[in-house]
Amino acid sequence: MEYTVQKLGKLAGISTRTLRYYDEIGILKPARINSSGYRIYGQEEVDRLQQILFYRELGVDLDSIKNLMTTPSFDGAAALKEHHEKLLERRAQLNLLIANVEKTIHATEGRIKMSDKEKFEGFKQKMIDDNEKKYGKEIREKYGIDVVKQSNAKVMNMTEEDHKKVTGLEQKLKETLAKAFTTGDPAGELAQQAADLHKQWLTFYWTSYSKEAHAGLAQMYVEDERFKAYYDKEQPGLAEFLRDAIYIYTGIKN
Repeated sequence: MEYTVQKLGKLAGISTRTLRYYDEIGILKPARINSSGYRIYGQEEVDRLQQILFYRELGVDLDSIKNLMTTPSFDGAAALKEHHEKLLERRAQLNLLIANVEKTIHATEGRIKMSDKEKFEGFKQKMIDDNEKKYGKEIREKYGIDVVKQSNAKVMNMTEEDHKKVTGLEQKLKETLAKAFTTGDPAGELAQQAADLHKQWLTFYWTSYSKEAHAGLAQMYVEDERFKAYYDKEQPGLAEFLRDAIYIYTGIKN
């Protein structure tokens, strides 16, 4: 079956403007242009649009989607399986969060009592969800799906005391890094203390630590604009300073 821009937009629940933009950037070209000058889309384009919308739903940006789908090694079937797995993970996360909110409502109404551990479950899940939304694609590409799953499981197994420790550690890291930055020396005592605090902070989330992975993460802080913006929002250049300090701390430079 073939579709015009309007018909495909209505079928997919997106605007015709979006479809025209996808054509302009080369991510979804029509199968042909008819004699009246209308874009015409066939089954192959419909399937491709479905893949694009799956990726968009998972928070992947258009440039990354284009790069993924235009590589010779792109496997549509494998991509669908990956989408399916990620959606199942999201459903499990949402189910847990919904159940926790429902318990909290009942507790507020005096119908049940919630333990502190139960109250904390929702917060841990929110931490995972927020991280997944912001950086899920990047950390999966860099470390693999299994590593991310193990890290999320470790977060869910955190005790309230663990959370207090990691929160305090994160604050100490920020303060030490800010002071170290004023020295301008990533090899200095304060900068190396910040790198060590960063390692300690990571161990609350990683199932195992390696210098190579630590250095790789530091480089991602600089290469990925979102990570870079997080560190540079108060002190421009802080992401690069931390990366250099971690390079020296680990003895590894990517």
